[in-house]
Amino acid sequence: MKKQSDNLGNAEKPNSKVEIFIAALKMALATFASRILGLIRDQVMAALFGASGTTDAYLLAFRIPNMLRDLFAEGVFSSAFVPIFTEIKQRDEQEAKRLLWSLVLILTVVTGAISLLIMVFAPQVVGLIAPNFTEDADKFQLTVLMLRLMAPFLTFVSLAAVFMGVLNTLKIFFIPSLAPAFFNVVMIVCLLTLPNLLQQRGIHGAVAMALGVIGGGLIQLLIQLPLIFKRHFGPTGPINIFSTHIKRVINRIGIGTIGVASTQINVLVNTIIASSSGVGAISWLNYAFRLFQFPVGVLSVSIAGSNLVHFSEAWKKGDRDRAISYLQFSYLLSLLVMIPSCFLLYSLSAQTIHLIFERGQFVHAYTLKCSGALEYYLFGLPFYGFYKIFGPTLYAMDRPKQVVLISICSITVNIVFCIICTPLYGFEMLALGVSLSMFINSSAQGFYLKKLLALPWSFFINLRVFKIIISGVVCFVLVQYLASNYFDYQLSFMTKIVRFCMIGSAGAGIYLIMLLIMGEYKLVRRSCL
Repeated sequence: MKKQSDNLGNAEKPNSKVEIFIAALKMALATFASRILGLIRDQVMAALFGASGTTDAYLLAFRIPNMLRDLFAEGVFSSAFVPIFTEIKQRDEQEAKRLLWSLVLILTVVTGAISLLIMVFAPQVVGLIAPNFTEDADKFQLTVLMLRLMAPFLTFVSLAAVFMGVLNTLKIFFIPSLAPAFFNVVMIVCLLTLPNLLQQRGIHGAVAMALGVIGGGLIQLLIQLPLIFKRHFGPTGPINIFSTHIKRVINRIGIGTIGVASTQINVLVNTIIASSSGVGAISWLNYAFRLFQFPVGVLSVSIAGSNLVHFSEAWKKGDRDRAISYLQFSYLLSLLVMIPSCFLLYSLSAQTIHLIFERGQFVHAYTLKCSGALEYYLFGLPFYGFYKIFGPTLYAMDRPKQVVLISICSITVNIVFCIICTPLYGFEMLALGVSLSMFINSSAQGFYLKKLLALPWSFFINLRVFKIIISGVVCFVLVQYLASNYFDYQLSFMTKIVRFCMIGSAGAGIYLIMLLIMGEYKLVRRSCL
């Protein structure tokens, strides 16, 4: 075991590393396109509406169905469904098809009912989550209207996540990961074309964002269906919503729901605190979190998604060594890309926000607010990457209760921290609380995995890890110096772009050079092949 843990370069399981990397690369390329389009979407939104009460209203309305997607989409449901679907597909493909479409029926009914309840009780929901919004009647009514329009998004994104999980299990990664890009395209088109048309009809232009969410969510679902049918996983009967396999998935979701409930309490508390921290606080945190999520979404989610599929498959086959090999490579690959991402984005936080968002209604004062929040988010970036890997791994090993318990503990710390510190030190403490929570969560999950798999400490902490961190620190120092001396906010936009890219490239270059100097040629080469 020690040999396996300490030597990534050994070719004991060469295909495992290649498979994980290729799958992660496909997902990363597609997700990168989606994230770029997401940034363009946010640029357009920032230019049209700034960081104002209007954007606060949209973000809060969107947050409500988006909170529930953690249960029915990317979070608990995927972690519960994918390992069980993989296991059944290996034994009986027809049974796997019946499981899929039985769950599709259940999800459609349940999420449809929840969406209807949200529409009916939208005023009460908004009043509960953002009580300060009731002080501004126009802002409150706009939030209620947009919430009602966006409620069905929950159903669309939940079904899209199911199909994405199935396609990933079938080793199809690119198109499912590209589906969110179509969501962003629809959003951008709606933002560019609908505000004036809506205003001419006496409707607030911001409603264009809500219409974009609905249209984008539907496209995100429909774009995956042709591949489902092409791989012969279309509707198959008889549908049995009371089968043993359905009960297994629901039991896992039931356990995970406790963790999701604690997460949503965390989101609820943070939203209440943010809505009470002044106009724009919700928007500043949102724009900062979008940038924080860029490396998470492009890199960590891609690595984690690939790891879940390959680890689950190996674990269900009883190939313990191969499963650990997948986990180890995913952990090191995540660290290898998260460390430079963290240091680069931290060093260039203000410059990044300035170039991406500062135009139209988004002024320089907003840039400074956002960059402060982004820097606090970035403290937790590497740990967020580990969290994305360790949590689903434990689900694949049938350890959901432990994941939930760890999640509840970390969230409790976050809530207490934010309640105490935000009134004293400002809304940025909400971002720092997220980082603190991720550190506690990923550390506890890693410790539990160490115990469960009898891993040596060198699996997590070894000379290679220290080399990566040292290379990241050198990158940080260089970029800080270059940004302070060679980036001028008063220069022309194109000149700033060129200098920004040169500074970032210099940082990335010195990171790789330091790794090579310290003898990590094999690590760099194998992570790029």
